[in-house]
Amino acid sequence: MSELTPEEVKHHIKTYVLVFIALAFLTIVTVGISYLDLGHVGGIILALIVASIKGTLVACYFMHLLDEKVTIYWTLIATVVAFLILIFVPLSAMLDHARI
Repeated sequence: MSELTPEEVKHHIKTYVLVFIALAFLTIVTVGISYLDLGHVGGIILALIVASIKGTLVACYFMHLLDEKVTIYWTLIATVVAFLILIFVPLSAMLDHARI
């Protein structure tokens, strides 16, 4: 394992602090969204978008996915595809059943 120089450590600390500030700000935005009158669907969609951004920040910086190899990305892509299949196949079956 290579040793980090003090400048590299300062850069990493600065990055983590900026990500923390972004996460704190997005948490405040999420609370603010709950006070807006967007209806159920609009509020949920907007809150999910903010939560997805927060999750991406956590995964990329705190879980170090930005520094990982291509295999990790392919695994992540396969997981997302499987998730979408598991969401939309039952949803389409439910919608077909509702039309009958």
